[in-house]
Parts: sequence; structure tokens; C-alpha cells
Amino acid sequence: MTAMLHTSSDTRTADPSAVRAGTWLVVLAACAGQFLVVLDVSVVNVALPSMRSSLGLSATGLQWVVNAYAIAFAGFMLLGGRAGDLFGRKRMFLVGLGVFTFASLGGGLAQEGWQLLAARAVQGLGAAVLAPSTLTILTSAVPEGAARARAIATWTAVGAGGGAAGGLVGGALTDGLSWRWVLLINVPVGALVLAGAARWVPESRAGGSRRLDLPGAVLVTVGTAVLAYGIVQTEAEGWTAAATLVPLLAGLAVLTVFLAVEARTRVPLMPLKLFRVRSVAAANAAMFVCGAGSFGMWFFMTLYAQNVLGYTPLGAGLALIPSSLSVVIGSKLAPRVMRVIGARNVAVIGILITAAGFGWQSTMTAHGAYVTSIMLPGMAMMAGAGLAMTPLASLATSGAEPGEAGLVSGLVNTSRTLGGALGLAVLSTVAASRTGGGAGVEALTAGYALAFRWGGFILLGGVALMLLWMPRAGAGAGRVRPGG
Repeated sequence: MTAMLHTSSDTRTADPSAVRAGTWLVVLAACAGQFLVVLDVSVVNVALPSMRSSLGLSATGLQWVVNAYAIAFAGFMLLGGRAGDLFGRKRMFLVGLGVFTFASLGGGLAQEGWQLLAARAVQGLGAAVLAPSTLTILTSAVPEGAARARAIATWTAVGAGGGAAGGLVGGALTDGLSWRWVLLINVPVGALVLAGAARWVPESRAGGSRRLDLPGAVLVTVGTAVLAYGIVQTEAEGWTAAATLVPLLAGLAVLTVFLAVEARTRVPLMPLKLFRVRSVAAANAAMFVCGAGSFGMWFFMTLYAQNVLGYTPLGAGLALIPSSLSVVIGSKLAPRVMRVIGARNVAVIGILITAAGFGWQSTMTAHGAYVTSIMLPGMAMMAGAGLAMTPLASLATSGAEPGEAGLVSGLVNTSRTLGGALGLAVLSTVAASRTGGGAGVEALTAGYALAFRWGGFILLGGVALMLLWMPRAGAGAGRVRPGG
């Protein structure tokens, strides 16, 4: 649906020439917001050991520094997009960025582990409100044609650059200042972007009337978080203990209620009718499984580099730059290969390359060399991931009606992030079970290696799912019919 520009009741319509003159500032603001959101997914990884020593976090607490952000981000992402349609993309951009910036300040000033985890969850909520508006603001401000294509390319590159720069930025800030600046740096940058967006970004809304499915967003977020907590408890308490079974069963119950709510509400957060389309269902399932297998890569690679090989935070960030660049290269290569052998085949090849990289990484030793223990396996893992993500997203949208394409794309991102959060909980538990509480480099290496091995097995499960369920081009995709 084409976005419509609106102005507030006390503001006159801007002069077209003035809007054109400020277009590049709108693009800059949207790209800056996207950069911050993507950066904070990865920037904390190299600071995790420093956070642990400063705040006394446990190994479980460390994974929640990552998961608190990821679960809140994924759980409220679709709601954030609909809020932008209903209340205005500029307004939600400003609200989301304000929440994100305030939470960054709270996290940077945290004196206890729980304060940091709470701040990370609120950061994820702010990011979920902010992120969906960035691209819509950009496309509303730039006319169709070559200029819009260049603007979207810039937005895409900035997002990829945010992920690639996370390790380097986090390492430099942690080494040069402290781990707190990994979060505090968002405050001046966020304030600057807020001021610019408030001045230059025009308001836009989608036509028509929509309701917000707030219960759905809360239920999927709470259910996933409680389920992840239950998985983590298995390492310390075992599978049959009440401390494990209660959160596991509660998480599954909440997610069941979520599905019931989505089936009955008039405007659901996640329309279940979409999953009647085989390509949509299979691609989301594959994205969930692949996210579960691969999301922990940065987490464990960072811990291995610092806790075992003795790298500084900056050294760990620099060590992961080739891997970060590889995911960009894989993403750029995917569309060209898709035209030759098809999206399904490219996705399968990409996942297989990632699984091979995980298998290679699982051979790590306590005294490994950089090239063979970090650089080359990391490049394989990330190049394969970049190669697989584009065709999976394409397959997910191929069977849906054009008007549902944006929603289906949002579902893919949600599936990947929620799968990653649960996968990190599982793989962290696997690593801890092998480590057995030991803090020596040999014990830590054995735990991290086992996590990578199981990550590879999970990815191979994603390949099997693709081959058995994903329809070939032109076969069995189907389309969702309006109202169906």
C-alpha cells in the first residue's frame, strides 16, 4: 500500500522545494536509526567478558545480555510496524529512538546485572518500534526511480555495515574507555538523530484503519522468554526438576494462548492464514531453525577469542572483521546465483556452507592459530549465512499476495530472531554441560566446540526441512486469498 503524507493539525504543508532540499537529511536520519538498531545486536558481544567481571554476571547472565534484546526486538517488531501505519511512521520513529536512547543510558550506568538485563530488554522494545519505520520513512521521502533505488541501497549497506562494525566498535570502546561506552555511545548519537528527525522527517501513514494486537505481541514475547529460561535451567537442574519443567510448560502454554488469540482476533499480529501457503510456512520454519543454529556464532567466537586465546576486546573485534565482511559478500552474491540455479537451491547451498563452517569451528583447540581457528571457519559460516538469507526471504514472500509481502517479510525476521534467541539458550546449555563448571582454557574450548558442533547439526536439520517441505519453483506455493 502506498504511504500517504500527513501533517499535524497545527503545521502547514511543507513547500515541495523545501522537502526536496532536505531529502538527504531524511535519508540520513532513517539510515542512522537503522545503523543503531543493527549495531546493538552485535556490539555488546566483545564487551561480554568485561561486563561479567564488572557486574558479576554468571555464564547464564551473559547470554541474557544478548537474548533480552533479541527477544524483545523480535516479539514487538510486527507490532512496531503496525503502530507506524496507524499512528505515523515519524512519530513511532521518534518514540522508538527515544526509548532506545534512554535504555542505552540506563544500561551504561547499570550497577547490578539485573539492571543491565532490564535495560537491554527495553532497548529491544525501542528498536522494535523504531526499526520498521526507517525504510518506510525513506521510501515516503524519496520519489520512485533511480533516486529511491540509491537511497534503499544506502539503507541496506548501512544495515550491513552496522552488523559488520559491531565487533570493531565494541572492542575499541571497551579497550579505550570501558564496556559502559558500548551502550553510552548511543546517547549522544541518539539525541542528535532525534533532533534531526524531529526537524526534517515528514510524517506518513498508511491509508485505512487498523487495530494494534498488543496482547499478541506481549504473549509471544513472554512465552519465548519463559521458554528460553526453562531451557537454560536444564543445565543446572536437569530436565525433570520443577525449576525446569515449570518454566518450560509455562512458556509452551503462553505460546499456545498466543496462537489461540491470533486465530480469533480481527487484526492479528501474525495472521495464521499466511502459513497455509507452503512456501511461506516452509521458509519461516527454515529461518527459525537456521537462526537457532547460527545466531550464537558471534557469542561463542567472542568468548573463545578472549577467554581462551587471550585477545583483548579490540583484538577480538578486529579478528571478526573478515567474518563480518563475508556475510555482506554472501548477501550480494545471492541474487546473481538465484537467477541461475533458483532460490531454493541457493538457500540449501548457503546453509550447507554455514554448517561446514560450524563443523570446522568445532575442531578449535585451546592454542589455535588465528587463521585456522577463527578467520577461515568464521568466513565460511558467515558467507554461507549471507548466501542463504536472501533466497529464504524471497521464498517466504513468493506465495503471498502483494499486499501481504511486507507482513511476510516481517514474519521472516521475527522467525529468525526468535529462533536465534532460543537456539542461543540451547547451545549455551550444551556448552555448559561439557565445561562442567571448569574455567580452564581446555574446559572452555571443549564447551564452545560442542556448541558449534550442535549448531552444525541444527543447520543440517534446516537443510532437510528445506528439501522435504519447500516447494520447487512454481510447485505448490499457492497464494493467500483476501479474507482467507
